[in-house]
Amino acid sequence: MNIFYEEEGSFKVGSIMTDNDTSLQIESIQGKRSKIKSANVLLRFAQPALGEFMAQAEQISAEIDVDFLWETCPPEEFGFDALATEYFGHTPTPLESAGIVMRLHSAPMYFYKKGKGHYKAAPPEALKSALASAEKKLALAALLVRYTEELSTFKLPAEFADKLAQLLYTPDRNTLEVKALEAACAATHLSPAHLLQRCGGIPSTKDYHLNRFLLENFPHGIGFPEVSVEPHPELPLAEVTAFSIDDASTTEIDDAFSVAQLPNGNWNIGVHIAAPALGITPNTPVDTLAAERMSTVYMPGAKITMLPENVVQEFTLCADKVCPALSLYMEVDSGTLAVIGTHSRLERLHISANLRHDTLEPLFNENTLADCKLDYPYASELTLLWNLSHKLEAARGKNGDNNTQQVDYNFNVNNDVVTITNRLRGSPIDKVVSELMIFVNSAWGKLLADNEVSGIYRTQNNGKVKMSTVAAPHQGLGVAQYMWSSSPLRRYVDLVNQRQIIQLLAKEPPAYAKNDNALFAVLSNFDAAYTAYNEFQRQMERYWCLRWLVQEKVQQIEATLIRENLVRFIGIPLVGRFPSIPELPANTLVTLEIGEIDLLELTFDARFVSAATVVAVETPVVPPATVEAVEASD
Repeated sequence: MNIFYEEEGSFKVGSIMTDNDTSLQIESIQGKRSKIKSANVLLRFAQPALGEFMAQAEQISAEIDVDFLWETCPPEEFGFDALATEYFGHTPTPLESAGIVMRLHSAPMYFYKKGKGHYKAAPPEALKSALASAEKKLALAALLVRYTEELSTFKLPAEFADKLAQLLYTPDRNTLEVKALEAACAATHLSPAHLLQRCGGIPSTKDYHLNRFLLENFPHGIGFPEVSVEPHPELPLAEVTAFSIDDASTTEIDDAFSVAQLPNGNWNIGVHIAAPALGITPNTPVDTLAAERMSTVYMPGAKITMLPENVVQEFTLCADKVCPALSLYMEVDSGTLAVIGTHSRLERLHISANLRHDTLEPLFNENTLADCKLDYPYASELTLLWNLSHKLEAARGKNGDNNTQQVDYNFNVNNDVVTITNRLRGSPIDKVVSELMIFVNSAWGKLLADNEVSGIYRTQNNGKVKMSTVAAPHQGLGVAQYMWSSSPLRRYVDLVNQRQIIQLLAKEPPAYAKNDNALFAVLSNFDAAYTAYNEFQRQMERYWCLRWLVQEKVQQIEATLIRENLVRFIGIPLVGRFPSIPELPANTLVTLEIGEIDLLELTFDARFVSAATVVAVETPVVPPATVEAVEASD
């Protein structure tokens, strides 16, 4: 005698060797012997032969119409043998009974299992829902296959067009699109970004990096809602006029300078800072916008301003305008150029000119100063400020030699064509601006500290720069305290510090009390945002360096060996490590052959070609940045 039984969710057959009522010793078709419970037995049969039973039963099962079977079922729980009798209209053969139970078991949406050989028909609504779900799954499976096939042949599915940002930057592995993309990546051995680029989903590698940054830092976009500034009181008009010195692309002109002679013969040197804090009070809509951004974001060829354009235009120190300003005046000895005293005031100021680096530097430089050429506008004022800057630098304990070999790199991007130029830091323009900014930021930091008014300072100890609400020395600059307060149109910390200075000068309670949680929040949020923005700027400068190599079809380039196999390229601010470089002395000039450049991963290959017999003069390079971005920085 043979049996048809269920074990672990599947059906099997075997021949009985020993029947012990509650258990059976059986032998399978393959000759394997085992012990099973009698309760698992569904049928006993003599015919057909054991080896033929399952195949014939499966054939009968396949021919059964599951919908008709469901309609045949009683509403209550039933046994398969009773249903077999109803379905076939006669006492079923063992094969027919086995076919019925196998069909019931294979259709769990139609029939709910209630025990060995017992089932219950699914309610109509439940069946309808289950069938719809199954149909949807089939459709999704077919869609997954189509997506994967199209991506694997480098065709972008039409449905992917509005999902590219999510696929590239925030992939959800539960979505069909990401599953298809991962499958296609496995098939093509490409990363998601490279595969989507091959499919035409990344038309611009520049935008690929920019959009990632915007998604992470500006999820609601970079546009501004319509806002206005608070009205500010009428201020006295300054007796002096001022001029600014900025990069050609600067629109947020924060600082300007004035030179006048006092009746006693000494010089009255003014450092004038735009005063947006007069019209941007805490917790107003425009303040909230600035606090969300924390800083202007710089990148080659573009920037994202901290403040809306109408607010910038309200306070920028634009030529031929009378602008509100927070001014620091220095009385400077006409002979020694020593700073005798300072005072600060709020005022309206006429800006007579906006001098730009590109046109000023050919006129105002070390050579023209040495030749005493003063045949250009503001030549005498600039010469005086140049001489004063040396005195200010010496007062900080600096000898003037540290910056002369440092290099700044400027990127000009026009219609995706990049030009990279460099200039030695420490030029007369740089020294005048940086020394006066260091002086004013240190002086106003001391003003707040002496009056026990809170501020946000930048301190440096043992080479580590950090931000603090407590005044402390900045060893790198050689000053007793240093705060950012000279760029309030571009940095929120400067705007906050300016509020404190203005309230102090007006003899009013400060906007932020000591240990104010709002001040600590500004410090923390600014530090995080500024770090992210600077990292993005470095990333995009690396991107444009690689674009320049592609654009100029550079095959070989010279570089300076920093150490081991790490080199710094000559002419562009790009570094890389290449195993093919042999052991050579530091500062050796090497020639490299440029290999594959990956503008998505921002990586590139280079192969050592040769080494020069001469050793290069070491030229320290500052992190590449636009001049506008590094003014008034550490």
